[in-house]
Amino acid sequence: MQREEKHFEMTLDAVLQRLNDLKMAVFAMIQKLEMEYETINWPTFLDNFAIISSHLTGLTKILAKEQCPPLRNRTVLPLLVSMERDDALINITEGRVPVFSHDIVPDYLRTRPDPITEQKMQQNEQKAANLTNDAAMKQVTQYNKVVSHVLDMVTKAREEWEIESSSRTGIQQTSSMTDTQLLVAAVGMGKGLKMTNYGPMMVPPSIRAPSPMGGAGAGGMSPGNVQQLGKAPSAVKTNIKSANQVHPFSR
Repeated sequence: MQREEKHFEMTLDAVLQRLNDLKMAVFAMIQKLEMEYETINWPTFLDNFAIISSHLTGLTKILAKEQCPPLRNRTVLPLLVSMERDDALINITEGRVPVFSHDIVPDYLRTRPDPITEQKMQQNEQKAANLTNDAAMKQVTQYNKVVSHVLDMVTKAREEWEIESSSRTGIQQTSSMTDTQLLVAAVGMGKGLKMTNYGPMMVPPSIRAPSPMGGAGAGGMSPGNVQQLGKAPSAVKTNIKSANQVHPFSR
């Protein structure tokens, strides 16, 4: 009897060690997803998932050994159920379970799945058992077609992105230093501005300088046309009198 109890304790220690390794692997995986979600790639994700899978496989092997005492013959009963806060329980569960109440006991000491989950699993198993081989092969074929189509789309998008990245020589220019200098000179010193009836207006260099012949400028526009650039068409008719006309109320 003592030998069996000792063997049982050794088995529990091995299971606890494997569970702690599994917990640390899951914790590391969650931390990578939360902290390195911008830089993590698919191979790194698969490597971390493989570590979790190896711990689960090792735990299954420990429980499947012949020298392992059958845990199904053991019954776990709660010694104390209380609604009060238990500091020792908080320390053991690392802050996850503060109270060992009647609502928590069925979830933590359950040896079978939740009744609703178990019912759904039975329905799925029954549905899978009634499925014929031809229908199953059709579903598998359709699923493979969908996966292949998605893979082709991802591969094509990746190839296009790689071609675009390799053909891009540098950052595309979105500004002009010449235009910036002209704008700064116009705002700071008024360079290039021409007074019009509506206030100062910046005149492009191509039409600002007159040609040597005295006619149209380099842009093919005369000074009179330059003055017309700042005027907007008006639909209001006005009657402007000359300034030398005698004012009727003048003395």
